[in-house]
Amino acid sequence: MTSRHRRAPDLALDHLVVAASSLPAGIDWVAGRLGVRPQPGGRHVAMGTHNALVSLGPRLFLEIIAIDPDGAAPARARWFDLDEPRMRARLAESPALIHWVARTNDIETDATRCDLGPILRVQRGEFDWRITVPDDGHLPGAGLVPTLIQWSDRRHPADTLQDSGVHLTALAGEHPEPAPLRTALAALGLSETLKVTYGRTPRLAAMLRTPRGTVTL
Repeated sequence: MTSRHRRAPDLALDHLVVAASSLPAGIDWVAGRLGVRPQPGGRHVAMGTHNALVSLGPRLFLEIIAIDPDGAAPARARWFDLDEPRMRARLAESPALIHWVARTNDIETDATRCDLGPILRVQRGEFDWRITVPDDGHLPGAGLVPTLIQWSDRRHPADTLQDSGVHLTALAGEHPEPAPLRTALAALGLSETLKVTYGRTPRLAAMLRTPRGTVTL
């Protein structure tokens, strides 16, 4: 084992990612299920996307993301598979929970624990962060292995959000070949955050306590 891996990983769930064919469609879909209206986020100029957010508690939120029709197309593949034809076809039918992001305080070390792609610097308004994004924009582990993020300072988007009354109670995944994903999650110290079981198709599910009762995305 190399010295860069001697530090035990210290990662935490940062946010969930709901993708949509358009931001208004994603906002309506989330509002209809959770009973709360997502708050405006902003534009990711480098990726040609924009978002809206729902608080899930301290330093935890749900992000609704879509391609920004008024943004310039990036020179590279967008993140979260948003340029992939199968993803676009899926989102044309309905918005969906597609991924999750884990927060780290040492992204250079933790990104080497499994293949998560290069580290990019991104900005949205007052927020600045580094994030792992594969060159082709694919979702690690079909969305079940997290993207890693490191915020540039103590500011966090959840700190600016109103209390929604929505809280995450469980996160679960299914995959036809769960063993490699369990290995990746163990390398990141996240085996207890997401448990992956066998399923015929990859699927990420989040159980949320909402003003309307328990909801599964």
